[in-house]
Amino acid sequence: MGSVFGNTEYVIDVPDIPKNHLTNDIDNLKFQLSSVIKRYNYGNSVSLEENERGITIHIVNDILFRSGVAELSSESQNILHQLALILKELPNDIRIEGHTDNIQINSVAYPSNWHLSVARALNTAYYLIQVEGLSQEKLSIVGNSEYKPLADNETIEGRSKNRRVDIVIIK
Repeated sequence: MGSVFGNTEYVIDVPDIPKNHLTNDIDNLKFQLSSVIKRYNYGNSVSLEENERGITIHIVNDILFRSGVAELSSESQNILHQLALILKELPNDIRIEGHTDNIQINSVAYPSNWHLSVARALNTAYYLIQVEGLSQEKLSIVGNSEYKPLADNETIEGRSKNRRVDIVIIK
């Protein structure tokens, strides 16, 4: 940069990070997360996806929340605790995303699916911060309502896959 701005005195040569080093870190993280899912038999409720954003942990609604509410169940605390043991060691930013199916909710507490999806993401993030000790600086929340489905909302099975919280480990 110094040569671009006319000052070659401060040019620093930064070594390249080997590509296999980054790949090994991602592969190791996926292995650790997969091991937790397998060890605690969460395969029906938790899945992993790697994409351009990073690694996404999809947690189906039924393990985290009762229908139509945003308070974490006792079972959810077990899975979040196991995942937090890995997540809190990461330098990456983490985004908690709430999702719903397309069946509209209209309650006093949650007048829309947006409200419910945000509340679920928020409660998940608060648990990870307050109980598990994840850094507030690393976490953010998003409420997606029904607008980013994983499956077809026309079936019961599809809707159950769409009611979820995603934990996105940002690359």
